Amino acid sequence: MDYHDIITIEPGKRSGKPCIRGMRITVYDILEYLAGGMTQAEILEDFSQLTGADIKACLAFAADREKKLFVASL
Repeated sequence: MDYHDIITIEPGKRSGKPCIRGMRITVYDILEYLAGGMTQAEILEDFSQLTGADIKACLAFAADREKKLFVASL
């Protein structure tokens, strides 16, 4: 999934954290809800401005960031 049109980073919004479509809901927020056991349906019910594509974009963004993670060994 191409998340680049959904995940936005604005220096003045939420301290520059990746957000969904310019809203104040961060990728981290969504990942925390999912990790805490909320289902996609529950998140969408609580945040009517979100879509299923928004949640998938958060997962794709996190996967891409993980893929780019570099750990230097000593």
